[in-house]
Amino acid sequence: MTQTSDAVPQPTETGTQAPTRPTRPAPPIHRAWYVAAVAFVTILGAAAFRSMPGLLIEPLHDDFGWSRGTIGLAVSVNLALYGLTAPFAAALMDRFGIRRVVAVALTMIALGSGLTVWMSSSLQLILYWGVLVGLGSGSMALAFAATVTNRWFTTKRGLVTGILTAAGASGQLIFLPLIAWMVEDGTWKPASVTVALTALAVVPFVWLLLRDHPADIGAKPYGAEEFVPKPAPAQGAARRAVKVLFSAARTGPFWLLAGTFAICGASTNGLIQTHFVPAAHDHGMPVQAAASLLAVIGIFDILGTIFSGWLTDRFDSRRLLAVYYALRGVSLLFLPILLSDSVHPPMIFFIVFYGLDWVATVPPTIALCREHYGEDSAIVFGWVLASHQVGAALVAFLGGVARDVFGTYNPVWYMSGALCAAAALMAVVIRKGRSEIRIAK
Repeated sequence: MTQTSDAVPQPTETGTQAPTRPTRPAPPIHRAWYVAAVAFVTILGAAAFRSMPGLLIEPLHDDFGWSRGTIGLAVSVNLALYGLTAPFAAALMDRFGIRRVVAVALTMIALGSGLTVWMSSSLQLILYWGVLVGLGSGSMALAFAATVTNRWFTTKRGLVTGILTAAGASGQLIFLPLIAWMVEDGTWKPASVTVALTALAVVPFVWLLLRDHPADIGAKPYGAEEFVPKPAPAQGAARRAVKVLFSAARTGPFWLLAGTFAICGASTNGLIQTHFVPAAHDHGMPVQAAASLLAVIGIFDILGTIFSGWLTDRFDSRRLLAVYYALRGVSLLFLPILLSDSVHPPMIFFIVFYGLDWVATVPPTIALCREHYGEDSAIVFGWVLASHQVGAALVAFLGGVARDVFGTYNPVWYMSGALCAAAALMAVVIRKGRSEIRIAK
């Protein structure tokens, strides 16, 4: 992790900046790794709320009498805004800096989660749980990880992307068993308070330790041979995000990446994260046992995502995506016959396998965005992530409706498996891209 000394830019006769000889020895560990660590902890803290939807469906249904479809609607609003906010958040980070945007986002999560304690109608659930927390968590979505990676690293980007993506899984691992224990007797309010306090606790950590750009501390990005000046704040963040969308939408790879990632969201956040616990409970499995299985997914998610990042630095991202989606689809087709009132070896095998594949799709998807869209890749990925969350939102809602109508989740498992097969075919036909295409400024 060591590098040569950082070069500090100095004015030249022409008024431009050029790197000079270093004035101090480089630290043994590059500052980029500390920034990545802060980003990891931040995403981990935000993941606390994302552990809750599947666990609160039954308590909210019992407490308020709301249908699963109504609760699923609130979850779908949250998931949709999580994705739709991401590209604008990436542009806002270019305008106001990473630190400010993330601090405000964490405060919004805390506010939305805390207000649910006093709600009395499903409209308030949609406003607090869906809108406020959706906007806050969307501002710290994977576009945040892409922005940090693009600014602070020129090498090992796939590995760092995998590590930051795994932060969400780590949060799930930490908070799922705790929240499941809290709601075991049907009491859900302490869980909401816990999430609110967790989000608030991360705010000072972000404000004091996170930095927007290597140039802020006179450093080079990790792996860079030359000093990279900090770009001027981008004006018109919303306009730029929309302009990037229209430019990317004129290219075929964007639609293929958006389509595959929509299916990714449908088969993970929308399906398993939201409906696995109530589906297992339908078969007689205790809620805490089902939540523990999701936590195991979190363990292997970390391993799978980091390993996927390592693979992305070495192999064709398109082929990796095709393999990931194909294997995921096959596993979903077997899930209905694995659900029972107890945990057995075949179910554990499914959980381990699904964990390894959960967000292994993220590093190669970000890499393909970078190959095709260059400096705008973080914003483009934000729009691709929006499709991920729209897919998740649709399945979160339709899964609840299917359970209300058919009395079973089986049709949803089968349909999701078929969609994953389609995603594998879509990944294969994505063309190779050039790494330095700028599509909008």
